[in-house]
Amino acid sequence: MEKTSRKENKLLNRVEIGFQWKHDGKATPSRKEVMDLVATLEPGSKTDLIVVKDCKTRFGQPLTTGMAFIYGDEESMKVEPEYIHKRHESFRSSSSKAEEPAESTGPTETEEATDEDGGEQ
Repeated sequence: MEKTSRKENKLLNRVEIGFQWKHDGKATPSRKEVMDLVATLEPGSKTDLIVVKDCKTRFGQPLTTGMAFIYGDEESMKVEPEYIHKRHESFRSSSSKAEEPAESTGPTETEEATDEDGGEQ
């Protein structure tokens, strides 16, 4: 992987890295592979604070280009839209997937079987 650009954005507390990756003889890299390699390009970065955007692979070419944002802390990552967080949550080690109780949206089977005055339908 080659770093094509690097910009420190102090206002958003992040480092913006442009990259290109020539993957001759290999499949298109996954988002996790890209995140891991971006972490090696920027010393001291954590994979939990990396967001990969604009990742594109050219048709017929073993070349992938894109942008990666390396944030300083989780608070700074709140500027990213919710869909970006959902896209990256499976790669985060700190994401705790708590099971939420299922909410009832309609009547249960026994309530459907009786009408308002308690009689069978």
